[in-house]
Amino acid sequence: MKRIKLNKLLIPGGLALIALLLACGKNFLNKPPLGVLSPQILATQQGVQGILIGAYSAISGEGTSQGGSWGSAADNWTYGSVCADDAYKGSTSSDQGDIVNLQQWVAVTNNPYLGQKWAANYDGIQRANDVIRTMRIATGISAADTVEFKAEALFIRAFLHFELRKVFWYPPYVDENITVGNNNINVPNNDAGGYIEIWPKIEADFTYAMANLPATQPNKGQANKWAAQAFLAKVYMFEGKFAQAQPLLDDLIKNGVTASGTAYALQPNYAQNYNPASGAKNSSESVFAVQTSVNDGSGPGGGKAFGDNLNFPYGGGPGACCGFDNPSQDVADAYKTDANGLPLPIATFNLAPHVSDQTPAAYVGNLDPRIDISMGRKGIPYLDWGPHPGDSWIRSPGDDGHFSPKKNVYAKAVQGTLSDASSNWANVELPAVNINLIRFSDILLWDAECAAVAGDLVLAETDVNIVRSRAANPLGWVYSNGAFDASSYTYKGGTIPADQYKVAPYPPGYFSTPIIAMNAIIMERRIELAEEGHRFFDLQRWQIPGNPILPANYMTTTLNAFAAIEAPLHPAQYQGVTFTTGKSEYFPIPQGQIDAENSGGKINLKQIKGY
Repeated sequence: MKRIKLNKLLIPGGLALIALLLACGKNFLNKPPLGVLSPQILATQQGVQGILIGAYSAISGEGTSQGGSWGSAADNWTYGSVCADDAYKGSTSSDQGDIVNLQQWVAVTNNPYLGQKWAANYDGIQRANDVIRTMRIATGISAADTVEFKAEALFIRAFLHFELRKVFWYPPYVDENITVGNNNINVPNNDAGGYIEIWPKIEADFTYAMANLPATQPNKGQANKWAAQAFLAKVYMFEGKFAQAQPLLDDLIKNGVTASGTAYALQPNYAQNYNPASGAKNSSESVFAVQTSVNDGSGPGGGKAFGDNLNFPYGGGPGACCGFDNPSQDVADAYKTDANGLPLPIATFNLAPHVSDQTPAAYVGNLDPRIDISMGRKGIPYLDWGPHPGDSWIRSPGDDGHFSPKKNVYAKAVQGTLSDASSNWANVELPAVNINLIRFSDILLWDAECAAVAGDLVLAETDVNIVRSRAANPLGWVYSNGAFDASSYTYKGGTIPADQYKVAPYPPGYFSTPIIAMNAIIMERRIELAEEGHRFFDLQRWQIPGNPILPANYMTTTLNAFAAIEAPLHPAQYQGVTFTTGKSEYFPIPQGQIDAENSGGKINLKQIKGY
């Protein structure tokens, strides 16, 4: 196939073309698929490549024709972290108040955050479909190119439908045969048999992509067969199809490579996963990531994680605002370890004493060193910005706790080069940190879960210990007497760990029963992937369809216990808050979409149960 000049997937010329490809509309399908340009003009190799660039850019959740912002951020910080037990909304209760009902599991159908997620993902789906539709009438495209164009388009389409399925439960599935016109814009999510399940079609799209994409690609951010295989395995995990997922995961672990051909492996330094330097991104650990860039003329929506620009310390240090997505006390307490360097029991880790409590009753025991890569804590070096000052960087400690986000924040040494140099407050908080949608540690921990379900506790323990062994590498620790180096994301010359770090692999035979294994896997996913937008959706799949090792209603029990502990600490956020089984696992379909779809009198789009 001819090289697709994605140039980080987002280039000024490509964005100019993209702007012409899609037009706004009231309904997510009620817009011309190619805007003001006719299919005939774009029906060339170059034209199809331009549309494909536009489809890739939609993965970021930004720059779509119907808009996109914090509600459509690629890392799902609102849904995956704030709506779980990983983070508080942050700021003040009135600032971005639409997050509050999401966080408290009483989402309303007209919440604009949900509308942003819906619109951004369906816009991207239309872009992917435009690739296929235009390709069919294009000239000068070889048969091989046709197959790969379709495979990349289906990969993107499957990913975006997957996002919608995770959030809205029963969204409509839209393929390239859904054309635009007054008689064909009402795509149903229900029929005589009830809601229409779209998992099989998502599976089919990823399966085609896996079978037809090459193992390597000319661009680091381009999907290859292994990325498609990883997402297909993830779909199976969400469906509870562990037996189907595990062979794919085992193959990825043994044979998978990045788009550049590097064998999948964990980086020695955990912190390098959050380094915005071009040489650190798309590493051996990055299975598939949203590609970001700054200071390239592409505008606010071009190549930047705009959906995360609220998530910086408030009142000082990097950025200029806004104090959202503050890590929770619960996730901080998850990093406690015992005398052997193992996590505390899953039933008691979050009880007092608490980590970094602002009273003399604070926890003083061992900690997993990943805590200080994942969040800013008082007195601990915050990259090269100096020791975190504590509550002076927190907008409202009574609501937001005592911790700052860290994984998406840039170092002081690269301010203006690997962060946006514009003077606008929103642009100041746009870093060039890639958003890893799947990391290799994800693959290992899914494989461990599949092994535990299958009764192979030795393999489950082995997979988890690979992840824990990396955490035990002092190279990736924070040091109080080391100089932070922004190129390597290490504290050079450091000899004094910033806290009492102790982490170790599980001893042989520790995974003696399936439930012991599963609890260890749950805790490892929590601390390895904290603040990366996964937590709510992990709890969701452990409840619907469920994991055979875990008790029923695992998500309900976990989040209600979290709310009970949080209520006296943050009463405005959690007093009287209850997670409702059969409702709170998903979010309602936006009412505006239901009204538009059903305006003719027929119920094409049906609200999910509970709303």
